Amino acid sequence: MKNNLKTAVLLAAIGGLMIVAGGALGGSAGAAIGLMIGLVFVGGSYWFSDKMAIRAARAVEVTEEQMPRYHAIVRDLCARADMPLPRLYLSPDPQPNAFATGRNPHHAAVCVNQGILDILSWDELQGVLAHELSHVRNYDILISSVAAAVAMGITFMARMAMWGAMLGGGGGRDRNDSLLGNLALMILAPIAAMFLQMALSRSREFEADRRGAKLLGDGESLARALEKLERGVHAVPSDVNPAQAQAYIANPLAGRKMMFANLFSTHPPMDERIRRLRAGEWRTI
Repeated sequence: MKNNLKTAVLLAAIGGLMIVAGGALGGSAGAAIGLMIGLVFVGGSYWFSDKMAIRAARAVEVTEEQMPRYHAIVRDLCARADMPLPRLYLSPDPQPNAFATGRNPHHAAVCVNQGILDILSWDELQGVLAHELSHVRNYDILISSVAAAVAMGITFMARMAMWGAMLGGGGGRDRNDSLLGNLALMILAPIAAMFLQMALSRSREFEADRRGAKLLGDGESLARALEKLERGVHAVPSDVNPAQAQAYIANPLAGRKMMFANLFSTHPPMDERIRRLRAGEWRTI
């Protein structure tokens, strides 16, 4: 309940930013048309999110005959969670990682990298798969798509506000004040939306950890897996598109050298996730 409330608050905050940005444009027909195009684009991305993510990961679907243990674990977890069996994929990426995608539990896919099979035991992989199935069950793809659509609208309207002020007629102090105000809006509103999106993503990671541990009745296997994944993603960098990084259980960009990497991370600190699992917080929240 606490994490769901936080999700609602963050989405409302992003929506509030959109209202503020829209207020700077008034009734601009061009802004409305551009916003609709942006929403349609992101909506299409959401609708075909599974195909896009799987293609980007160069993953191939695996049958039960090819990977019987993989299928058996997911089938057992889906029976416990009372949800349909997703399609299962394997990516050749050597970085130890995994992700889930799909617009709802009936159109979902789970993908593991070859690297994760090389370093985790089946018990630890079960913890990872419980986490990923929790994302599907929680409709996290829908939530992140809504946030992305609204953030795109904020960015578009902020830019329109700036160009409107720069190209508008008149002059004098009022025009200069308007230009400065819209310039501040253009810069600050998208940044604020980005930080709210990251906070939302981190919140959903904690929630997937909690639900995954609860599904298994134990947080230790997932905690051990996260320890290994934390070392693995740093040791084996990946060329994952930054826009898709939030889908993975461990930040696939962690191995890259980036300024202010922690500040702009879509994932919560791994040591805090492990601490919560081992402290048994999933039992009481």
